[in-house]
Amino acid sequence: MEAYQAYADYNDMADLFADMIPYVAEKVLGTKIISFNGQEIDLSKGFARKSIVDLVKEYAGIDLLQAQTVEEARAMAKSVGVDADDCSSWGKVVQEVFDEKVEAHLIQPILVMDMPRDISPLAKTHRDNPRLVEHFDAYIAGMEIGCAYSELSNPLEQRERFESQVAAREAGDDEAQMLDEDYVTALENALPPTGGMGMGIDRLAILLTNAETIRDVIAFPTLRKKD
Repeated sequence: MEAYQAYADYNDMADLFADMIPYVAEKVLGTKIISFNGQEIDLSKGFARKSIVDLVKEYAGIDLLQAQTVEEARAMAKSVGVDADDCSSWGKVVQEVFDEKVEAHLIQPILVMDMPRDISPLAKTHRDNPRLVEHFDAYIAGMEIGCAYSELSNPLEQRERFESQVAAREAGDDEAQMLDEDYVTALENALPPTGGMGMGIDRLAILLTNAETIRDVIAFPTLRKKD
C-alpha cells in the first residue's frame, strides 16, 4: 500500500504509521497488544523514533557519524565484527552494521529515522545533516513493515542522485537504481513538498495473524511447477 500527501513530510508520515497500525490491530483483533512468535508486542504506545546511527551506536557501540570516509567506516565496522569490505559507500556500511547488529533487537514498534543519503536516492536531504535523508523504516518484531520519505522534489538534485546510482551500478552494485528520465521530467514540471509512505500489507497480515510464513497470508502464492 502506498500513500502520498502534498505539503507534508516524513514526520507527518510517521504520525500516520503511529496511528494506523494500532487502529488496524484493534479493529481486526480487538486489542492493541498482539502476540507474535511467542513475544508480546504493545502497539498501544505507538512507535518509538530513533535515528539509524543512534541505534547502531546503542547496539554496536560505534558512532559511524564520526567516520569521514568509507574506509574509516569499514574499519569501525570491522572493530565490532562486521565485514563491510564490500560496501562501496559510508551509507552502505551503516546499513550493513544495522542489519547485523541492530535489526533483530527491534521487537517493539519503532521508526528507524534519518537514513544515509547514499542508500536512499528518492528521499529529500535531511534539513539538519546533508549526509542523511528524511526517510524512515518502520519495524515490528525485528521485521521491516514499511517505509516513508519526505519526497525529493528538486529535479537537479534528483538527476545527480540517479547519476550517482548509475555509476555505482556500472561499478558492480546490482542494487543501485537506473536513471529514470520520465521521473526527472515530471519533477521539472513541479512537485510540491510531499510526504510518501509504503507498507507491506502482507507483512502486517503476518503480524496480526501470527503466521509462520508469508505464503500463509498471500491469496495466490507462487507455486513450483509440478515437474
